[in-house]
Amino acid sequence: VWFLIGAALVFWMQAGFAMVEAGFTRAKNAGNIIMKNLMDFCIGTCVFILIGFSLLLGEDMIGLIGKPGFDIFTSYANFDWSNFVFNLVFCATTATIVSGAMAERTKFISYCVYSGVISAVIYPIEAHWTWGGGWLSQIGFHDFAGSNCIHMVGGISALIGAAMLGPRIGKFVKDKAGKVTKVNAFPGHNLPIGALGVFILWLGWYGFNGAAATSVEELGSIFVTTTIAPAIATVVTMILTWVKYGKPDVSMCLNASLAGLVGITAGCDTMDAMGAFFVGVVSGLLVCFGVWFCDYVIRVDDPVGAVAVHFCNGLWGTIAVGLFATTSAPSCEINGLFYGGGVRQLILQLTGVGSVLLWTGVTMFIVFKLMD
Repeated sequence: VWFLIGAALVFWMQAGFAMVEAGFTRAKNAGNIIMKNLMDFCIGTCVFILIGFSLLLGEDMIGLIGKPGFDIFTSYANFDWSNFVFNLVFCATTATIVSGAMAERTKFISYCVYSGVISAVIYPIEAHWTWGGGWLSQIGFHDFAGSNCIHMVGGISALIGAAMLGPRIGKFVKDKAGKVTKVNAFPGHNLPIGALGVFILWLGWYGFNGAAATSVEELGSIFVTTTIAPAIATVVTMILTWVKYGKPDVSMCLNASLAGLVGITAGCDTMDAMGAFFVGVVSGLLVCFGVWFCDYVIRVDDPVGAVAVHFCNGLWGTIAVGLFATTSAPSCEINGLFYGGGVRQLILQLTGVGSVLLWTGVTMFIVFKLMD
């Protein structure tokens, strides 16, 4: 029952993403944003039924892919209903991350095609490696709730898509030689809606991280780490922006809460309060750095900071398991580098990051190129 309640909380996160993305963009694009968030779940459900679920949780084939099948149609009485719903809402979360980064300049039909492809093939295959009995799970890679499988995948897809689309008109001011001389900010039209979205996401994250817990003790520990990391990240970002700009940056602090949640997602079951604290500190710094890096170094226009939140902190959170995992956490059987476990788990985490990054980067580049 808790597993299904958790699935419902994760579905409710779709509302959070819709509010964040709508609030952080301009009013004229609100309808487009809402429609994308609605349709990436509905289109994703259609293709997940047909092929995505079996590729994710079907019988393992040489550690790379689940065996395609149609048990939902041919053997409904014996079908794994709970796992289907739970993994479907996770899949939808991966897809919806991208809509914010590509906001205000993406054709609706192109976004529909992207949603179908990522939900049918790209996410299910890489998630099978970790959660479906694939090769990453066999070697001991750990990603409890999806810093790597979901957030980094959505983040790198967002980065590739936003880079290929190019910036919104007026984002970067150039001189006659084509050199960028100024970066303009486009303030969101509704900060209260954006803030509501962040609180909805934070609430949903207790299901996102906690639904797969196998004991009350483990669930309690997950709730603790899932609370500490985003809170610390937000305080760090508040201080950083206060010092830099003379006042706290509201939208950056809201994104910092999400960054801390993304950062703790992979290791929420393996860390203690100290580990969650350090994950939050780095997440708060990373979200600020990620936004600056997109604007001033690689010149990628990301209206909602999806790359900084999901890619940077998804990558960080996955690596952090190899640093801060501890057997003092309920049900955890591994120790990270800073808890006397050596570098083995850290190497495994880096292997998982590298392989999923390569798979997603190459496939999403091809998909976006074909839609261009």
